[in-house]
Amino acid sequence: MVDAYRLRSPLAHLALDARARDDVEVSGTGVQLSEVPYQGLINIRGDAADATFMAAVEKAIKLAPPLAANTVAGKVATRMAWLGPDEWLVITRPNGAERSLNALTSALKSGGLHAAVTNVSDARTCIQISGPCARDVLQKGCSLDLHPARFGPSQCAQTIVSKVGVVLLQTADSKKSGPAYELYALRSFAPYLWAWLEDASAEYGVRIA
Repeated sequence: MVDAYRLRSPLAHLALDARARDDVEVSGTGVQLSEVPYQGLINIRGDAADATFMAAVEKAIKLAPPLAANTVAGKVATRMAWLGPDEWLVITRPNGAERSLNALTSALKSGGLHAAVTNVSDARTCIQISGPCARDVLQKGCSLDLHPARFGPSQCAQTIVSKVGVVLLQTADSKKSGPAYELYALRSFAPYLWAWLEDASAEYGVRIA
């Protein structure tokens, strides 16, 4: 884990904070883009059929791994996304990663379980896209069917968005403000993905939030 004072967003050179202050919301804006850097990300591998493993994880972070494919459990402070039959991604606030990692490591080691826990916080950053036209933008570069009947809040998928592999989560879908998504991309691909999203959003009106 990189020391906190050394952390630097892969999109820092774009001065998004400054652009967000200058970008006032106007009527007709169809898309909002923002980066949420430094979130805690912990990869867990284990046997979902092992009750001891499942109980140990739940005891450690007060959240049971979701068993339904492509679903997300938990709330903003700590969430867990299903990535595969034996793999999950824990998403925490920046200051929660180390605490959750230590609790998981201790719980799984003490039980002598065949499992793996890895802090991957430094590997990815999160780009948020929301607004009435957010789904239309993503569909330009993603082959998943994101229609509300097929993909909605509290669902996730590992997929490709304009040639970039991402973990995609839908966090909301409002009749007034439209859907909201989080895209967790590897740091080295984040600048390209941001540029593509901003360009793909241009026809709808885009605001940096």
